[in-house]
Amino acid sequence: MKLALIASMFASAVLCSAQSDEPVPQKTRSHSAKHDVGSGAGDIGKGAARGVGSTAKGAGHAAEDLATLHPVNAATDLGRGAVNGGRSAATGTVKGTGKIIKGSGKAFKHIF
Repeated sequence: MKLALIASMFASAVLCSAQSDEPVPQKTRSHSAKHDVGSGAGDIGKGAARGVGSTAKGAGHAAEDLATLHPVNAATDLGRGAVNGGRSAATGTVKGTGKIIKGSGKAFKHIF
């Protein structure tokens, strides 16, 4: 009986000492070449979609301003929508192209 009690106390002590309060570092996960290329293509598509949405929003505001006889505001809104649309499309394209190049480099490196 005493032996079982001592064994259980020893096991409890071992379990308690094995636990630490320090956070366990997460492993960094590297993505495959396929993932990088696919993600890059997705970023290009998202950038293009945001660009179209921003341009349409600016055109909608411009049409509203024209209907209320505010041509200066209409021109401003139309220009702002075009600039924001171009910026969104360019950002998505650059970001996506970078990921595609990274994935292509991984694939090329893997072959050789």
